[in-house]
Amino acid sequence: MTQKIKILYVDDEAINLQLFKINLSRQYEIFIASSGREGLGILSENPDIDVIFSDLRMPEMNGFEFIQEARKLFPEKKYFILTGFDINQEIMAAIQSGQIINFFRKPFKTRDIELAISSAIA
Repeated sequence: MTQKIKILYVDDEAINLQLFKINLSRQYEIFIASSGREGLGILSENPDIDVIFSDLRMPEMNGFEFIQEARKLFPEKKYFILTGFDINQEIMAAIQSGQIINFFRKPFKTRDIELAISSAIA
C-alpha cells in the first residue's frame, strides 16, 4: 500500500479546519493547526509533510508570514493559500515569486484541491 500524501492546513477558524479534514482525509493524511505558530510546530514534529495550505487572514501571524517562516525551514515543500478573498496584488506577487504555487477561494472545491496536490507532487 502506498503511503498517503501528508498535508498541513493552517486556519484560525475551527469550522474551516474540520471541513478541510472531512473532505480530504480519505485520500490524504491531514494535519491541522489553528495558528501559524502551531503550524510551524507541527512541521517541525512531522518533517515528512508534503504540502501546506494556509488561510491568508489570521491573527498574530498571517498566511504569508507563516509560509515565509515555514519556507526558511522547509523550502522544498509545496505551499498554497486558501482565502475567502479575491486574488490581490499580494497573492499575485507570492505566486510570481514562487512563494506559493497557487491560491484557492473559500469555499473550496475538493476536486480543485486534489488536482493541485497531484500536480505539485508529480
